[in-house]
Amino acid sequence: MAAEIREIACDESGYEGQQLVSSPTTVFAHGSVHLSWAAAAECMAELRARIKSPATEYKANHLLREKHRAVLVWLLGTGGPVHGHAYVQLVDKPRFLVRTLLDQLIDAPDRVDTLPVTAEPRWRRFLMAGNALLRTREPLDPTAADVLFQAIGDLRRTGVPPAADETLALLGKNRARADDFLDRRRTDPPAFAPVDLLAPAIVNAVAHWGPVRITHDFQSSLTPTRVAWLREAAPDLADLTLVDSNDDPRVQVADIVAGTVRVIAGRSDPELAALASGYVTATARTVAP
Repeated sequence: MAAEIREIACDESGYEGQQLVSSPTTVFAHGSVHLSWAAAAECMAELRARIKSPATEYKANHLLREKHRAVLVWLLGTGGPVHGHAYVQLVDKPRFLVRTLLDQLIDAPDRVDTLPVTAEPRWRRFLMAGNALLRTREPLDPTAADVLFQAIGDLRRTGVPPAADETLALLGKNRARADDFLDRRRTDPPAFAPVDLLAPAIVNAVAHWGPVRITHDFQSSLTPTRVAWLREAAPDLADLTLVDSNDDPRVQVADIVAGTVRVIAGRSDPELAALASGYVTATARTVAP
């Protein structure tokens, strides 16, 4: 007997396309909810009644204000409308970038923990160069590989822990892999850039929910060609429809859940963290377009 196909709605928070370093947020969240249209509309109506803001569009920041803490606790709590009906993936952007770079250049994503990436300028240069190398969207930086391998050399010369030095040494020996990627980027670009977080988020959402039809907030990056690729990568994805979030209360709920959980993850607030933990899977998995 064929499995039931669920209808889920998705939205993201902290998505900056292929830019993982010079962006306002360091964490990406992708939220998905399994709610009927009526249940989602009722949820949004209740939020409006409790918050009493004149805003035409309700977002996560409304609930994250201290004066509306009780509303946030109600929404995410065990008796709330989304408990058991929502799923959030959180991705640390710098970590995802480093893991992906290691995967692309030395087939060793699990060595990510050997690189103690900090806010130091030398590590930032490494991250920015790695991000530039793995982009496929214009403007492309033809010097990205040169800058990356210079940054690798600078890190080793200025001193890093032994495990980090070993990983950097492996990277330093694989300039040819970087050049090959740049050649493919020009001649046969992948459906999604390795640093685009949306593709693995959708694939992982399908893996979580099983056979689904997805209604997703509109993203220009989700072209028909890329949607077709996603359906091949995730066979349980029966369909993906893009909508304006203003027109679908289910997507609005997904947006609010993703946004609130993303911000809570960066705060020291035991009560809210405990509530958010029931929705979260922290992931840095990649898919290979």
